[in-house]
Amino acid sequence: MGKRALINVDYTVDFVADHGKLTSGKPGQAIENAIVSITNDFIAAGDFVVFAIDAHEEGDTYNPETALFPPHNIIGTEGQELYGSLASVYADNQHKSNVYYFDKSRYSAFAGTDLDIKLRERGIDEIHIVGVCTDICVLHTAIDAYNKGYNIVVYQDAVASFNAAGHDWALGHFQNTLGATVY
Repeated sequence: MGKRALINVDYTVDFVADHGKLTSGKPGQAIENAIVSITNDFIAAGDFVVFAIDAHEEGDTYNPETALFPPHNIIGTEGQELYGSLASVYADNQHKSNVYYFDKSRYSAFAGTDLDIKLRERGIDEIHIVGVCTDICVLHTAIDAYNKGYNIVVYQDAVASFNAAGHDWALGHFQNTLGATVY
């Protein structure tokens, strides 16, 4: 059996809080306990735990998201901070060698980052994904993981979206098209 890693995708104030700039709202808030529990379990087990967090520069006209969504997760703002008690989990564990935080500027945690290198150098072949939004950044991270040959696990009680139909569609896509295990 190979090694596993957990990827926390975009569980930030802008994507989850009521006042967030691109919030998933109540569905995102409802998964907080599941995300925190899963993250704590992975950290305690010594598994690699990744925080892949959306980061945008204010006024960046080159990022394609600028034309699609209102400004969100602007670097240095409250909106980019981890939401709720996940922020404390990270703060309490950020200096551990199995915890890795990085900014990303595209939907996928793999796009333009060193995530694949970090996973491969640790011998990881199975990634577990939690976070938001199910049908955007979680989906694109899962698709890239599939195309790179990773086994994928998605926790349906630890992913959410502002688009209920997109959320449901993505859960089916994970399982039926990417061969992911959906718990």
